[in-house]
Order: sequence, then structure tokens, then C-alpha cells
Amino acid sequence: MTLQLTRTRVALATAAALLAVGAPTAYATLGEEAPVAAPTPVRGEAYAETRLLFGTARPDGGPAVTDRQFMAFVDKEVTPDFPDGLTVQSGRGQWRDASGTIEKERSYELILLYPVGEAAVSDRKIEEIRRDYEKAFGQESVGRVDDRVRVDF
Repeated sequence: MTLQLTRTRVALATAAALLAVGAPTAYATLGEEAPVAAPTPVRGEAYAETRLLFGTARPDGGPAVTDRQFMAFVDKEVTPDFPDGLTVQSGRGQWRDASGTIEKERSYELILLYPVGEAAVSDRKIEEIRRDYEKAFGQESVGRVDDRVRVDF
């Protein structure tokens, strides 16, 4: 019984010591408030961003769309409708075609920015661009991603 009493006293003494050491730190932090980060300034105007994803491999096995062909398409079909600017990026992509085959191909990403107030008119133009590319280069589809952003030039 003495051994059990001694163990209990040692355990209680250890717990008391730990509480005594940790208590000042705990009490010191209770009165402090966490630092508040400065708000991020909101810049720019409300714009819509549309990204179009163009594949270059032809489903019929024909020759892939070349850089020259793609840029000629942009010059003729995109620039007249979006003369204020656009961005073209080259990439590599993959997707599952209508037959279930995973196609890996060179691709292009076209980024368009336009004021939210022009979204309805721009939507019609963008859908026409997609259809024109599908028809001109025998594509099953052109991917489209839309988002709202804030833009400052």
C-alpha cells in the first residue's frame, strides 16, 4: 500500500509541476488578440474570363493542326471579335474522345477577357469560334471554361 501511495503522490506532484510551468504561458496568451491581417485591396473592374481549349490532333487521322494554321485561325476568326487583346498559350493535353480512347495531343489555350456587361454578346461570338474551329479542323469539340475575375490594365 505504501508503494501505491508513493506512486500516486509522485504522479500528483508531476501533474502539479507541469501545470505550474504551463500556467503562466496560458494566462499570458489569454489576454492577447491574434494579429489581424490588413485587408487585400480590391482592384480592377468586373470581367468575364473565357478559356478555350483547342486540340490539334484530327480524329480522322489527318495531319495535326500546325502553329501556322492555328495562328491564321486566330487572326481570321478571333481577333476581329476580340480586338482589345487575347492570350494564346501552347500546351499538351489529353481527353477521352467519343469512342472512349484517351487522346494525347499538342494543344492551345486561348484566353479572352471582356467586361461582364458584354457577356451575352461575347458568348455568341465565342460559340461561333468554337463551331468554326470544330468544322475547319474536324474536331469533336473545343473545351470552354468561364470564370468571373477582376481586371486592371
